[in-house]
Amino acid sequence: MKPRAKSPEPREGVRDAVARFVPRAQPLGSRPAALGSRLPALGSRLSALGSWLPALGFFFATALAPRAALAQDEQVGLARGTAVGPVQLQDLDGQAVDLGQVIGRRPVLVEFWATWCTNCAALDPRMRAAYQRHGSQVEFLVVAVGVNQTPASVKRRIAQHALPASRVLWDGNGAAVRAFETPATSYVVILDRQGRVAYTGIGPDQDLEAALARVAR
Repeated sequence: MKPRAKSPEPREGVRDAVARFVPRAQPLGSRPAALGSRLPALGSRLSALGSWLPALGFFFATALAPRAALAQDEQVGLARGTAVGPVQLQDLDGQAVDLGQVIGRRPVLVEFWATWCTNCAALDPRMRAAYQRHGSQVEFLVVAVGVNQTPASVKRRIAQHALPASRVLWDGNGAAVRAFETPATSYVVILDRQGRVAYTGIGPDQDLEAALARVAR
């Protein structure tokens, strides 16, 4: 007589299968305490993400910026006639610099720059020509943005290839980027003697000498 085959094991029910992977719900009274213990960690993660978003947006805006200058025919960044208030920056050694000590005393040219900015490199010949012609009458400032570079990396670059500027400043917290409504690197703002915006432009094909001639009279 053949032995009787064993009956198959009963299939695991869906509820039992889910229970193996999903922990049982906590009693209602313990949920707020558990959630409260996790909120600080969640808040710190969201805060970190929030601090990165402006930098990432600025980086991608720069990468996607057109190579042609926009300001000759269109408004870019600050509107002409806007008065720029004091902005606190640092030099590359970490010393505080107040742009209010310069703005409103003489014309000022500000370029937002980065070591990785191809438009900045393409604009460099025009910047050098403008600096050579107007550097004695206009304050040329290069603002190194605090995105994907450090003061040390900026120092290394300008040691190899000096920039056409009287000072190179560090905008580690984005104060100048916000104050000047900077859309991307290679953005240039020229301020008149009263500290008001006379010109804005972006890209390698900016006619800086013509813009400077108007404010350096």
